Amino acid sequence: MPELPEVETVRRGLVGVLEGRTLQRVTVRRRDLRFPVPPRLADALTGARVRALERRAKYILIRFEGGRVAILHLGMSGRVRITHGPPPPLEAHDHVILETDAGVSIVFNDPRRFGSLLLSSDNAIADHKLIKGLGPEPLDPAFDAAALAARLKGRNTPVKAALLDQRTVAGLGNIYVCESLFRAGISPKRLARSVQGL
Repeated sequence: MPELPEVETVRRGLVGVLEGRTLQRVTVRRRDLRFPVPPRLADALTGARVRALERRAKYILIRFEGGRVAILHLGMSGRVRITHGPPPPLEAHDHVILETDAGVSIVFNDPRRFGSLLLSSDNAIADHKLIKGLGPEPLDPAFDAAALAARLKGRNTPVKAALLDQRTVAGLGNIYVCESLFRAGISPKRLARSVQGL
């Protein structure tokens, strides 16, 4: 599953082709992804201008002028293809296609359909079921060893399980948790509460 670094890489790749652009056409080819695609998503986003792209945990937030926010999650096998010029021939698992006023097509492809594309708004995003309760971002300058120690304090679960809990730290998955613990020389079975004073 794409974790924080991969999702951030996708977000950065989309910034140059989406920020400041207007969606001229939105096509939804399949609605039964991990969560049902909102029935009026194409109508809601066609003609909308992209204000900014952000990442929260493993989610890409596409913010539009007027206050709408699209929440994109790649799931286990999702990917995004960017094509300049005429839209590319569609593949079997191309579920959502965004076409911009600059002649760029952004195609969300997800063979296993564990990804999602949902809608929210600027004033509701913090309370959205996927966003609410997420822990701090590990790339936030305020997140350091002391902040992590405070979040692990008193936790009677193995440190690996605590780090995989998105309420502890947002965006980490199995690969980066395992690699981080290995690099730090900490057993994944060690109790989280004992990882203090790093």
